[in-house]
Amino acid sequence: MTPPRRSARHPVRVAHLGLGAFHRAHQAWYTQLANEAGGEWGIAAFTGRSPEAARVLSAQDALYTLVERGADGDAPRTIEALSRVHDGADRAAWRQTIADPQVGVLTLTVTEAGYRPGASAAARVLDGLAARHAAGAGGIAVVSCDNLPRNGDVIRDAVLALAAPDAALATWIRTEVAFVSTMVDRITPATTDADRAELRRLTGWDDAAPVITEPFTEWVLAGTFPAGRPGWEAGGARFVADIEPFERRKLWLLNAGHSLLAYHGLLRGRTTVAEAVADPALRDELERLWAEQRDGLPFDDAAVEEALAALRDRFANARIEHRLAQIATDGSQKLGPRILDPLRARFAEGRPPGSTQAGVLGAWALHLATTEPGSVRDAGAGDLPARLRDARTPSDRAALVVAALAPDLTERTDLVALIADRIASLQGAHA
Repeated sequence: MTPPRRSARHPVRVAHLGLGAFHRAHQAWYTQLANEAGGEWGIAAFTGRSPEAARVLSAQDALYTLVERGADGDAPRTIEALSRVHDGADRAAWRQTIADPQVGVLTLTVTEAGYRPGASAAARVLDGLAARHAAGAGGIAVVSCDNLPRNGDVIRDAVLALAAPDAALATWIRTEVAFVSTMVDRITPATTDADRAELRRLTGWDDAAPVITEPFTEWVLAGTFPAGRPGWEAGGARFVADIEPFERRKLWLLNAGHSLLAYHGLLRGRTTVAEAVADPALRDELERLWAEQRDGLPFDDAAVEEALAALRDRFANARIEHRLAQIATDGSQKLGPRILDPLRARFAEGRPPGSTQAGVLGAWALHLATTEPGSVRDAGAGDLPARLRDARTPSDRAALVVAALAPDLTERTDLVALIADRIASLQGAHA
């Protein structure tokens, strides 16, 4: 079979930073549906750290196959939403794209670690906005698509901090640039050679850049779009006044559940989410975590039960090989909003820490301590893995974890003691 041909190449009206699988499974998919409903919103997508995705996609005219992998089979479709793809190091193309008055939206998919001080995301956004300001191209919406709470506020503050030396630019950003916060959700594991081979059998096309994802998807956005936007409602996107309740629901249930399964599951020799939830001990631990976290959610019981029922089905989908090692990366950045914030909410209500919440922190400590030195994928952890390996007792390890992740909670001796108890029990179980 010959590769598919484009039915249309839409004019570039969206810029994107972070040309990874999640963007292509989520924002590009929503834009594809918006265009199929009559829109004209092509995306110029720029890579983040590596130019490889742009190289591969350029060779196939920026077309790729998105495969929705459900429990009963695969549903492939060709995505044409990307009009151009660029190496992120091509700063001239980046500035020219953001300065184009036809471009009204800049979306970002960067990891939690991408917002650390010294990370490049905010500097690259500012570089593009400075070019737009100089060109007199008018306002634009910057749309963050990641797991940070109030991610639009986070990138706005980071950009404005960098822009401070240029008063005119900073004033223009404050008045003309909208920073949109979003909650995004679609499990998108890394594509494997086996996935590519199965797609070749299914479609006859040797696609070098397919994306495998689950049928479920969700996108909730809060903010304004001064230069217009695609009709993402065609894919089910929702626009709300307050993003926080939806962020909290996802972080405290889905993302926290993933962290629990990753750190506990790797200790028990599991490799994927589906393998982990098939383990009765881990499944019970997951349910206990959800019971501890749900009380702080601003939704009624019926809404929470509906969300949990969907998560049970999604996690059990063994045809989506969401690998625990992938989820376990950058825990130092992820565990704050997923586990520590729910703990703070309990403390604010005068309640004790949850044992299962403490267990996630304890399992993370053992993950860092037992992973081969040099193999930990967590740039924000610094020398914590080495200090955890050298710690003599579970109590010492627990104190190190709390000091690293939540210095404001170091006086909560009940939390430190509970984490120590969970570390001790995990060490005994996996000795």
